[in-house]
Amino acid sequence: MSWHVLVNGEAASAVSVSDRGLLYGDGLFETVLVDGGHPVLWDAHLARMAEGCRRLGLALQDSRVLKQELQAVATGRPRCLVRISLTRGEGARGYAPTAATGTRIVAAQPAPEIAASSYRDGVTVRWCALRLARQPRLAGIKHLNRLEQVLARAEWNDPSIAEGLLLDSAGALTCATQANVFLVRAGRLLTPRLHQAGVAGTCRAWIMQATSCIEQRLPRRYSSPTACAASCPWPGSIRAGTIPVQ
Repeated sequence: MSWHVLVNGEAASAVSVSDRGLLYGDGLFETVLVDGGHPVLWDAHLARMAEGCRRLGLALQDSRVLKQELQAVATGRPRCLVRISLTRGEGARGYAPTAATGTRIVAAQPAPEIAASSYRDGVTVRWCALRLARQPRLAGIKHLNRLEQVLARAEWNDPSIAEGLLLDSAGALTCATQANVFLVRAGRLLTPRLHQAGVAGTCRAWIMQATSCIEQRLPRRYSSPTACAASCPWPGSIRAGTIPVQ
């Protein structure tokens, strides 16, 4: 996998071992599809990043600097994914947040190709045994701690299964491991409420704005894998659009 990386604006391939993002997952990230030098849904990514910084108490980065660095790492790559990670930076040992200078990591890699058959025929998904913890303060934002998703994705290694659907600890359908989900019931487009768990994707926000999609609590008995459409169930999220489920 080929990466082009800037750390605080400088070419680098590592961060400090005392960085709180590494030690505690103390930070957040956005993965942006860059197509022909254009960051897709850029304003939506900035809005989610700003909300995440507000909730975590991180310094909000200058959007002009972020865009300049995004375009710098994407140079020479017609279509790529750029991950922007913001951490609280280096700090003293212990959980208490310190007045550290934040760390900004901007990294690009080629965007993987998605088979046309996935859009035409749909993909296979499964239910995950893992349940997402409910934590309203973190729900919706893309914080650095992704252990729930890592453990859920470790539940299967069958390459014919594209994604796993996740319930929260109260039994409500929330998302897939790397995607938001949508269902059609009685002619209505529905998507789970994400006020207790899950990540509010930028693709999800665009679909909700462009349609009459209804956000509501969806218990498992109200849904099935075959009723779902996974919004972007691959790394990079927004790059895939909406893919039907078989």
